[in-house]
Amino acid sequence: MGRLSPLPPPGPLRTLAYATLVNTVGAGLWLAGGALYLTRDVGLSATSVGAGLTVAGLVGLSASVPLGALADRWDPRTLRAVLQVGQAVAALAYLLVGSFPAFLAVAVPEALLAAGNLAVRAALVAAVGGPDGRVHAFATLRAVANLGITVGTALAGIALAVDTHRAYQVLIVGNAATYLLSAALLLRLPPIAAPWPAGAAHRSAGPHGPTGTRRGPLRDGRFLAVSGVSAVLSTHVTVLVLVVPLWTVDRAGAPPPVVSAVLLANTVLTVLLAVRLSRGAERAAPAARKLRRAGLVLAAATPLYAATAALPVLPAVVLLLVATAVWTVGDLWHGAAGAGLAYDLAPPGAIGAYQGADGLLAGLAQALGRGLLTLLVLGGGPVGWLVLGGILAAAGLAAPALARRAIANRPAPEARAAGVPGGSRV
Repeated sequence: MGRLSPLPPPGPLRTLAYATLVNTVGAGLWLAGGALYLTRDVGLSATSVGAGLTVAGLVGLSASVPLGALADRWDPRTLRAVLQVGQAVAALAYLLVGSFPAFLAVAVPEALLAAGNLAVRAALVAAVGGPDGRVHAFATLRAVANLGITVGTALAGIALAVDTHRAYQVLIVGNAATYLLSAALLLRLPPIAAPWPAGAAHRSAGPHGPTGTRRGPLRDGRFLAVSGVSAVLSTHVTVLVLVVPLWTVDRAGAPPPVVSAVLLANTVLTVLLAVRLSRGAERAAPAARKLRRAGLVLAAATPLYAATAALPVLPAVVLLLVATAVWTVGDLWHGAAGAGLAYDLAPPGAIGAYQGADGLLAGLAQALGRGLLTLLVLGGGPVGWLVLGGILAAAGLAAPALARRAIANRPAPEARAAGVPGGSRV
């Protein structure tokens, strides 16, 4: 592959990257066309679709920790493949939706599978990457995912242009097919031994475990504190895909196509920079410092966005692109640092469960952030952007001290059990 390709060299990570690429092409198909299918073809109202997806998303988060914990006891490769087959079935079930209750009956199980699959994926990435390569693997797959979503969105444009019942059916079947192909690619990976086979007792040292009781991530307050500030920073996703597009058109006065240019700039920079900007986040202490840097960089982008409201259209568009470039750097630093912290602060044999808890908090922050951030920024104008910048900076600045407390509370390195994902590369 060329130097600029996001795909890694041949090996297990390459196989996982291909599975991710195929899966995210399907995600792009559904992200671009799902809401239009449900409103224009099925006949649901936009309000019903929004409410249904919100309910399903919140319910789905409840699967993060249990399925993540299951990946600590079963082969995460096989578990993820099984979940993707389930997601294929759920995707096809949208063909049967004809009412709001039927929509909920499909959307809720789909959200449960999707949220659980994210935690299982994190455990699988840890196993493939190993302790020194899992953040690099995470960043690589993120770059690949952005490429896949872009391709899927472009392909969905064909169905949306045709705008017929048959075109939407092809879109749905195509999405389901990508889940099945991704699952088949996952099974090409070598089997991964579970660190704690089903029925085995935990023997990790210190406050995380062993003395007869199992302490899960939701009872690990120091980890949750670190994950909480990371979750606050994770709202950059909501800002970019919801707040910035609305601000671009309503407040900056730019034409709607500028929204596509802004999002494309983020995608291109992510593909090009995700791996490079992930370096140095493999261990908790440097990852916390990178998280602080991410918060400050995200905060630095907020006055740039705010200033676009007072500029003529052309300078505003230029500044929107500059602000998005700065925002993307903070976004990528946060992604790598958040992954590094969630991996390195997890006790032996509980990577999946802890990643599930981390995903649960991020999901809650993003769900709440949709309404709160829209109200803050679009309602508050430039001042709202500055308040948001203060929140992001404060979250980033808090990360190192909170991480030091969590590091002091984790098991000693010698307590790491043989067979923990990442102990050797698969």
